Amino acid sequence: MIRRFGDAPDAGRSYTLRTGAYAILPLGDGLLLTHQDAPEPEVQLPGGGVDPGESPVQALIREVYEETGWRITRTRRLGAYRRFTYMPEYDLWAEKLCLIYMASPVRRYGPPLEPGHTALWMGVDEALQSLANTGDRDFVARFASDLPVFQKRR
Repeated sequence: MIRRFGDAPDAGRSYTLRTGAYAILPLGDGLLLTHQDAPEPEVQLPGGGVDPGESPVQALIREVYEETGWRITRTRRLGAYRRFTYMPEYDLWAEKLCLIYMASPVRRYGPPLEPGHTALWMGVDEALQSLANTGDRDFVARFASDLPVFQKRR
């Protein structure tokens, strides 16, 4: 059973399944995150939807690059969660299946390619307070403690 975060689905509403891949990206004493300006300003784990013909890891590599300007390596799947939400940019009620990975950011190639995104570096404690999504916060809290740099800071 995949854990659900956020609001329960409305019984009378139809939801479209949207699979996405998202990453916890530790480097040094921080995490690489993204700030998205719209539809609402929020801090997020970098990542996004898996396009037709892509694997989740291919989507993750593409989305992290688009949203942060960084390339990543050594992806490792940590788990998954679901959330039911309205996606105004697509005018869509979605059941989001969020696949969460840990990966290593290896090189910054430039600014984010995706308009409205800004790459951010944050310590884990600040990230836990800033991430907009409760599912993302849960994964960061559980898996950041596995990293030696974060064990020292907590």
